Amino acid sequence: MAKPLTKTQLVTALAEAMDSDKKSATTALDAIIDVITKEVSGGGAVTLPGVGKIYCRERPARMVRNPATGEQIHKDADKVVKMTIAKALKDSVND
Repeated sequence: MAKPLTKTQLVTALAEAMDSDKKSATTALDAIIDVITKEVSGGGAVTLPGVGKIYCRERPARMVRNPATGEQIHKDADKVVKMTIAKALKDSVND
């Protein structure tokens, strides 16, 4: 499995794709991350065409088991961030 891109590598690739400098690419990437974070943390969802949909989902309270002791403990309801991958991306990986 290949190593994931670091932010620096992603900014470099983005700058090359935009025919721009790294400062503009960093600003664009940070703006996209801020928009996604604000929207999802507010309970909304963001669709990235060709990539997928990022959204927040609520999990109900439940009983979980401590793997070290086997003891059952109560876990309060919480929220988790989920991502559904777009079919186009799935298909491009399997081609």
